[in-house]
Amino acid sequence: MADSLHAPYGEKSVDFIIERVNKIAELLIAKGVKALVIACNTATVNAIEQLRSQVNIPIIGVEPAIKPAAKQSINKKVAILATQATSKNQRFNDLIELHRNGAEVFIQPCPGLVEFIEQGEQHSHICNTLLAQYIEPLVDKGVDTLVLGCTHYPFIQEQISAIVGQKIKIIETAAPVTLQLSKKLAELNIMACVTQRGEHQFFSSQVTNQQEKIFNKLWQTSLTLQPLD
Repeated sequence: MADSLHAPYGEKSVDFIIERVNKIAELLIAKGVKALVIACNTATVNAIEQLRSQVNIPIIGVEPAIKPAAKQSINKKVAILATQATSKNQRFNDLIELHRNGAEVFIQPCPGLVEFIEQGEQHSHICNTLLAQYIEPLVDKGVDTLVLGCTHYPFIQEQISAIVGQKIKIIETAAPVTLQLSKKLAELNIMACVTQRGEHQFFSSQVTNQQEKIFNKLWQTSLTLQPLD
């Protein structure tokens, strides 16, 4: 479920983010979901605690992988690419202090990147130029580990790798989040039966032909968008 009409959240106020998260969660719960993944770093750091206090199903958040990055860093210099809202969030900064393990952590806000990805322009020259402006100073600082602190950024990981080279390790959170979701479902004994066949449904608050083309490109398969009520 995508809130493309209001994206990116990284430029929105905390109150607006909480309002949207609660609204979308309400719609999903009404459809009978048994767990929720807030697949957005900005929404997680700004809204997950209040949402958990309101609903009684598992809620898995997506937060920058600070702990594993600090643990893996050899020279103890770690950088995090993040949205404006995430970079300013107190919970996010508290997590850095808690898990940095003696590492020096550089936070790089990246305004504009999400918009390019949402518009399907992530491979454009102007997007690559902007990306270089954000990342090259981090390379100059000698970081050896780079955290993708937004769920949009894996869509430009190829370009990021081209800038940082092979000596800098890139970390994102898709695999840990998937494992955490599976663990939580197993703990509550609500895993789907192995004989059950699941299906994918895609909803967006902005359904247009252009949006559908972008979703097809990002998901790498043909799909049909349904309106987010």
